[in-house]
Parts: sequence; C-alpha cells; structure tokens
Amino acid sequence: MFPTASSQPRHRHVVTTFCQSKSPRHRRLVAALIFSHGMCGGDVEEGRWRCASVGRSLSGKDSAFQMEGQGFDPLWTHLMDIQGPNEFFDRRCVWVNGPVIVGAGPSGLAVSACLKEEGVPFVVIERNDCIASLWQKRTYDRLKLHLPKKFCQLPKLPFPQEYPEYPSKKQFIAYLENYAQKFDIKPHFNECVQSARYDEACDLWRVVTVSTTESTRCQTEYLCQMLVVATGENAEGVVPEIDGLEEFSGEVMHVKDYKSGEKYDGKKVLVVGCGNSGMEVSLDLSNHNAKPYMVVRSSVHVLPREITGKSTFDLAMMLMKWLPLWLVDKLLLTLAWFILGNTQKYGIKRPSLGPLQLKNQHGKTPVLDIGALEKIRSGDITVIPGIKRFDRNSVELINGEKFHIDSVVLATGYCSNVPYWLQETDFFAKNGFPKTMFPNGWKGKNGLYASGFTRRGLAGASADAIKISQDIWKLWKEESNQKVGTHRRCVPTF
Repeated sequence: MFPTASSQPRHRHVVTTFCQSKSPRHRRLVAALIFSHGMCGGDVEEGRWRCASVGRSLSGKDSAFQMEGQGFDPLWTHLMDIQGPNEFFDRRCVWVNGPVIVGAGPSGLAVSACLKEEGVPFVVIERNDCIASLWQKRTYDRLKLHLPKKFCQLPKLPFPQEYPEYPSKKQFIAYLENYAQKFDIKPHFNECVQSARYDEACDLWRVVTVSTTESTRCQTEYLCQMLVVATGENAEGVVPEIDGLEEFSGEVMHVKDYKSGEKYDGKKVLVVGCGNSGMEVSLDLSNHNAKPYMVVRSSVHVLPREITGKSTFDLAMMLMKWLPLWLVDKLLLTLAWFILGNTQKYGIKRPSLGPLQLKNQHGKTPVLDIGALEKIRSGDITVIPGIKRFDRNSVELINGEKFHIDSVVLATGYCSNVPYWLQETDFFAKNGFPKTMFPNGWKGKNGLYASGFTRRGLAGASADAIKISQDIWKLWKEESNQKVGTHRRCVPTF
C-alpha cells in the first residue's frame, strides 16, 4: 500500500492520524505536515489519514515523530508499531487549528482572551515558566504603573475597583494572573522559539521551539496558518559598549536585574541612563542611603506625573481632542516649567521636539517624575555628563572628571528580539518592530500579526489585540465553513 523510499532507515513507524476537521484545506495541511517529516506515503479519506513513517532527529539518531492536535477540531494521532532505540519522542510535530501566539506577556494574554471569547482555538508559547515574566522577574520592587489604571487594563476585564490609581507591581501581576485564569489561558511554558518561517509550498507557518527545562534539547515544531508575534518591545536588555567596562572590578548589572537599593547602603552607584527606569532607580538608591550618580547623555523631557491632581497623560489625551498636537506640547511644557522649574539648571536638557511629538515620531517616552527631581535639586542624586571610560574601580567622564564608584546599574533600555528568530523581512524591520507605523502595524502578510509593538504601552497592546482577534476570527470562520472535498490519494515525491 505504501511506496518505499530508496534509502530505508532501520526503524519503521506506522502512524494513523484522525482528522476531525471538515475543511479540505486543513486536510491538505495535514498531508503537508506528514510528508514534510519524512513520511513514505499515505491515503486520505474523509476524517482519516493513514501513512507509514520513518523519522530521524536533528542529532542523526532514529526517532519517532509524535504528531498531536491542539484546540478545536483536533487532529488526534496514534503512534504504533515502534521499533527502535529507547528514546521517547525527542521531537514532536504539532498541528494547531488556529494561531500560534509567541509570548505570554500582557500582549499575548490580551490576544488570547479576545480569541477565547470568539471561540477561536490557539496555542501560546512562552520561553519562561510564568506569564508576564518581564514584570515578575525583571522589574524592581518599587515599580508602579506610570499611567492611571484605566489606560492600562486589558480587553474585557477592568482593574478591581479597590486598586489605587497607579497599581503596584504586585497588584498588576495579580491582575494578569486573574486575567489568564478567567479566560482559561494555559501557555506552553519553558519553550523557547528557535525559528519561525512561512512555508510557501505548504501555505503555513512552521514554528520550532526547544524546551528550556529538559536536560536534553527536546524540540517541537508547531504548524499553523496564523502566527501572532507578542514578544513585545522589551524582550531583551540593551547593554552598551563602554570603554573599559569589562575591567571594572565592582558589580555591573542591567536594570532588569535590579530589585532594591537596600544592599547599596553607603555605596556610590553609577546609574547609566535617565529614562523612567534610570530616574526611579536613582530615587530608590537615594531612599536607601546610597549615593547615586545618574548619567545624562542626551536630552530628555521630564514632566510631573500629575498636574493639579490630574494625570498628565490623562490631561494630554483630553486636550488633544480639541487642540493640535504642537499646542498641547506647548501647554504641557509651560505647566511643567511652573511645577518643576528649569531642568536644564540641573544638567537635564529638553529635546527640540515636544514630548508628544517626540513620542509619535521616535517612540521616545517622556519621564514622569515621582520625586527624583527633588532629590536632584537637593544634591542627593548627582547628574553627570557622558562616560569616557572605566578602569578598575573608577569612572572617567567626558569632561575629564574622575571619581571612585562601587557599582554600575545600566538603565540603558530594552529591545525587541524578533529578528533573532522570525525569518521574515517584509513586515518586520531590522530593529524588530513592524515597518508600518501605528495604527496599521498590527497585520502583515500570510497570516502574520504583531501585538504590542505600537510604542504606546498597554493601551496600544489592547488595541492591537482587539483588531487581531477580529481579523483571525473572520478567517477562521471562513475556513471552518468550507465543505469537505472528495477522497484523494496522496503520494510524495522523493
């Protein structure tokens, strides 16, 4: 019944796959799945596949390929007649009857919840062992949401009423965990995506992951028609190249690893960067009796978090309904000058573009001050210019000044990691962001989507999730309503 390959490996496996989907396209994709993994041939009937299989792992060892079904209309696979080594399925192949979502942070959770409400099946892949790993493992203890909670809630679930206007890190994590539980979102944890590419011949995406917990590299390939990239703007910390930094004998850490200033009591700490993280870490260090030196290398807008008791961001959004952007910027800067004074006196220059214009054009977020500027005025936080080089226990500045320091915290930002694993260049640029600007940067070609790359925080991620889920639902519904095709015999070409 089955054709024989010219080069027959030692071990032969017979696989029977039951396809409950009534879409002829789904059954065609099952054929592509089977043949792309070394199957020798097969028959397809309405609802049933049978094929002979020989598999070899990436290491060159003989192995069986386990095919599994996920979500609605599953593809159930039964693997029998296994004769070979004692390895247990060192590679799996999984057909997903819906999108694969890469990332279980707020962006991935938001898309998942919206799809769940529409009844669309999906699989969420997460490289860490928890949801929202950036918030749970790579943020400092005193962190709070910088914007009011109404701008940070995810679709279909508001924050609890008892939460304060600016929820804490612990409160936000609790909100996300409740969100995942409410919508029954169960990510595949500890799976790191190695590559994702669109296979034009099979008309599907092939997403290869590697387990991050097993002693051996257990590999899984997911096949799907839609791929949602939800790894976010802050997937990896950026570590700049600074002359002599590797020679410095003290502690050097990225801000993602900073938790609290408690252990720095009495120490001189150099904070490289003056964004929201740099300002807040400097404030935290000062509150714990450390001596922070904050490096300000470029211009930055510093605004009060609130103006006359109202959120600055909320005020800006309200003004933009009636006034042009440039005029709103002028008003914000005037109010900031009355409240904070002239920041240039303290070594913090303002950019030529206004804060909202700068955010729209370059994605650079203004600093919302929560007390750091008062510490700068009092001298508890020292602002210094750019760094020339480090030596064993000191730093030399570009103005020639040199002084001793004990530790370095690099508040130098984050970047997208999409270019490292997504083999696609039409939709995503080299910096890991969609080439198309907001609000149209959520959809690419061939079922590719991006969630959480708007540079507009959680509100932007929520807007992406709603549009993505609606678009996927329409496509998925069309596929599900297709009529079943006629019986055909499939024989691969070797």
